[in-house]
Amino acid sequence: MSVKMLIKEYKDYTIAMRREFHQHPEPSMKELRTQKRVMEELAAMGIECREAGGTGVIGWIRGALPGKTVALRADMDALELQEDNAVPYKSQTDGLMHGCGHDGHTASLLGAAQILKDLKNDFEGTVKLIFQPGEETAKGALAMIDAGALEDVDAIFGLHLWNDAEVGRISVEPGPRMASAGIFKIHVTGKGGHGAMPHQTVDAAVVGASILLNLQTIVSREINPLDPAVVTIGKITAGSRFNVIAAEAFLEGTTRCFSHEVNDAFEGQIRRISESIAHSFRAEAKLDYEQLVIPTINDPGLSEIAARSVDALFGPEARQSVPQNTGGEDFSFYAKYAPAVFAFVGSKNTEKLEHFPHHHPKFDIDEDALGISAGLYAQFALDFLKA
Repeated sequence: MSVKMLIKEYKDYTIAMRREFHQHPEPSMKELRTQKRVMEELAAMGIECREAGGTGVIGWIRGALPGKTVALRADMDALELQEDNAVPYKSQTDGLMHGCGHDGHTASLLGAAQILKDLKNDFEGTVKLIFQPGEETAKGALAMIDAGALEDVDAIFGLHLWNDAEVGRISVEPGPRMASAGIFKIHVTGKGGHGAMPHQTVDAAVVGASILLNLQTIVSREINPLDPAVVTIGKITAGSRFNVIAAEAFLEGTTRCFSHEVNDAFEGQIRRISESIAHSFRAEAKLDYEQLVIPTINDPGLSEIAARSVDALFGPEARQSVPQNTGGEDFSFYAKYAPAVFAFVGSKNTEKLEHFPHHHPKFDIDEDALGISAGLYAQFALDFLKA
């Protein structure tokens, strides 16, 4: 049988699994029920699997003969969000919701496992299934990598159901797709005192304000204007009363970009500016910088294979350009260790559902997208192993 035919055969299964996961959302790195159910489903298919990365799962589908290894990744965690949908499969857990499509990713990879299990005598090599926890906290991919998810992997494919694209449309474009995400905190220490006697103080509020303004020169004066980048201060706090000069100030912000070179420079630039500004005011500044995710960049060769997979299943008219966006994805970490490609699979259909964006309490998808995702997972794996 062909992948096209098997998509139809396992459509109801994939939808049923998505609805089950949607009803039972779990927070990042605590996906115990989801992990158990994934392993039960894989075992029922006769697919070897094991726990990994805390609450993740790795499975193997081995072809008729040895060959290359391709990994397929789905994320499993939900959001701390109260669902506001009146649907039969509504979340049964107060304060948690699958508001980003991860339930559909997990279900689609199980659907792909059904397809590839049926076709295992038709390919050479191994398909490694990666069911990853903790994407929303950007901890899951690294945990899975540490657990050996990418051992002997020649390429990895991931996807995201995308409510900004119509169902039936798929983006597998090469190059940058999603941004890096860094978060930072700056602690400014000055010398407090009376608001009427500023000469006796070192005003941490003034220092913090000066740091905030000067950090904007990173993008405007230190980065190539052809490289999109963001340095945002989202929070600044200082002081306790109108006539008290602040002894401390705190700034929190985020960085975003699509270039590894730009991303690698952010921490040093922020540190240099904040410490130098503080020193010029006779204050001190300490930086705490955390890299949540790095840029998600598609390998051009794998993007070509993925494009052929789309064409084979749905025709070239299904391919659509989706603009790169400044959201982050910890799928990016896999690309440090193996060639990688990440697809956006359209899930919007206003004829069936009112449209709401990701992370909205009324977020939902056209479930026709699940068969498309399952088929794309499977077809890419077959096409890569044959390449």
